[in-house]
Amino acid sequence: MDMSQYLEVFIEESKEHLQTCSEQLLELEKNPEDLAIVNEIFRSAHTLKGMSATMGYEDLANLTHKMENVLDGIRNEKIRVSTEILDVVFQAVDDLEAMVFSISDGGDGKRNISEVVNKLMLIEKGEPLTEALAKQEMSAASAPEMQEGTLLISYDEFELTVLQQSREQGFDSYEVTVQIREDCLLKAVRVFMVFEVLEKAGEVIKSTPSAEKLEEEQFDREFIVTLITKESAEDICKKVMKVSEVEHAECRPVILEQNENQPENDSGNVPDEEKADDIKTEEKKKVAPGTRPAGTGNKTIRVNIERLDSLMNLFEELVIDRGRLEQISREVNNQELNETVERMSRISGDLQNIILNMRMVPVDTVFNRFPKMVRQLARDLNKNINLEIIGAETELDRTVIDEIGDPLVHLLRNALDHGIEMPSVRRGKGKSEEGKVTLKAYHSGNYVFIEIEDDGAGMNREKILRKAIEKGILSEQASETMTDKQVYNLIFASGFSTADQISDISGRGVGLDVVRNTIESLGGAVSIDSQEGKGSVFSIQLPLTLSIISVMLIEIQKEKYAIPLSSIIETAIIKKSEVLNAHSQKVIDFRGRVVPLVFLKEVLEVPQMFEEDEFYSLVMVRKGDKMAGLVVDRFIGQQEIVLKALGSYLQSAFAISGATILGDGQVALIIDCNALIK
Repeated sequence: MDMSQYLEVFIEESKEHLQTCSEQLLELEKNPEDLAIVNEIFRSAHTLKGMSATMGYEDLANLTHKMENVLDGIRNEKIRVSTEILDVVFQAVDDLEAMVFSISDGGDGKRNISEVVNKLMLIEKGEPLTEALAKQEMSAASAPEMQEGTLLISYDEFELTVLQQSREQGFDSYEVTVQIREDCLLKAVRVFMVFEVLEKAGEVIKSTPSAEKLEEEQFDREFIVTLITKESAEDICKKVMKVSEVEHAECRPVILEQNENQPENDSGNVPDEEKADDIKTEEKKKVAPGTRPAGTGNKTIRVNIERLDSLMNLFEELVIDRGRLEQISREVNNQELNETVERMSRISGDLQNIILNMRMVPVDTVFNRFPKMVRQLARDLNKNINLEIIGAETELDRTVIDEIGDPLVHLLRNALDHGIEMPSVRRGKGKSEEGKVTLKAYHSGNYVFIEIEDDGAGMNREKILRKAIEKGILSEQASETMTDKQVYNLIFASGFSTADQISDISGRGVGLDVVRNTIESLGGAVSIDSQEGKGSVFSIQLPLTLSIISVMLIEIQKEKYAIPLSSIIETAIIKKSEVLNAHSQKVIDFRGRVVPLVFLKEVLEVPQMFEEDEFYSLVMVRKGDKMAGLVVDRFIGQQEIVLKALGSYLQSAFAISGATILGDGQVALIIDCNALIK
């Protein structure tokens, strides 16, 4: 059967089940006695194992099977939950995620899982993990340990069927464990000779590690081969031992009854909830993409993101033609045409909202990986840290979501490393030993705000200024007049770091300039507020979408430009006599604040075509705390436009972030206010 048609469903559902495992494991660490949480994790792992085996991803199914054994021991109260055990289960989930992402990227989903498998087996046997691992060196591809009465290899559904049918036809099946001498130089050759002997005696069904790994000598000294034969176990062992440099050979019958009766396997005594999960998964796989079974209550479908991108591109063309129609309607001034165009504009506006909402993704898709990351970093730093997430359901455009993950990771790592103090230090300050980091998202107007707040040490103004002066970022004279907020923003300078020791946790001392540049490239802004001894808040402001934006169209001589409304405070007209000079810079007094003027005609080198009058038209723009007045010739009006990239050849164009096609077919360049204010 061709499984490729189910691949996309498999990947999406696998990610969902792994996310559930991660979230519930964090809950289990807080409530180790709550078996309902263990059952939830077990159900997700069990469903994932069944899906992986069906799709033929052997490593994925095997590792999930071993993880299930540990979870089954916990829920049957044979294994007691501890931080060390959860560390191993988290490691298993990390490996599973890596395999799923490998499959998603077109890979085979294979991974060296011997280390985590060995740890899981030690936990399952009830051995002290630290002592057992210290006694033995774990080989990267060593075979699983053998124990009396247990399976040495886990089998998928197809292999079990072959073994069962061969038994019915009078064949015996053995798991042949072969151990090669430690000083063997050509291990792959010995493996080939062993396989040659076994294939003459019967049919080889499976090997652990896989044949590919054995050929590449990715194993220590031992491997296991499953063989179907009519010969006796003694005869097979004797034949294998005749191969030179084979130190030990042992045959054990494959015990199919255990495969069928173990509670963790698909056909065993699985609780009704787990069976229901498997049935739902199989039903989803049988449904053709884009449809759903009749009679179900599910009213959602999975849509490939490329289709949404194509739909967005087509709608962008529609927006351009809508602008053209509106302009023609004004010029012709026909009542029926005006009414039709107005109606079309309303409908296309509603359609625009629907399409933009379709592209909206909850920030939870980014936030959900942080609890596990914070847990691990807190352990690495020997700190007690509680991460609180608020507003994870807040939605952002997918293009923005794709970009904000790395900046948020960097800010969180900084909060954990530099912000939150060590427990002993916090205790000395009269604080709780457990530090708190809050990650909050919320809507406000056409923006989404994301805040990262910690109750740590806060920022030391004098320390930041001293470092900035040392690095030549500002002079001592300039530092005396700076506000606290301006001082805190210095940490965004390239290469700036106040860390006494550079670590791998928070950026290796490269500063936060990359974070700011990434956020500003998305049309957003980042600001800091801090109180020394009480904590810091990093606030990120992001636009809801990047594809269709509202702009103010302006004219410079005969050329048209667009300024994003998100950067504009207000527009104004002033007399030339109101312009002042300060430090060779033309400025104005704007509501009691000195604001520099930027003459766009000079910056953009627009040729002079007619004389200026005695007034200046100003567009007041802002970037963070900084402001500027852009001098233009004429305001045209507000309009929604489609943002088009300039392409790789024009990326270096100063103060231009893109272009748009206007209703009359003209191209208008979009002004990058951030670059001008810099």
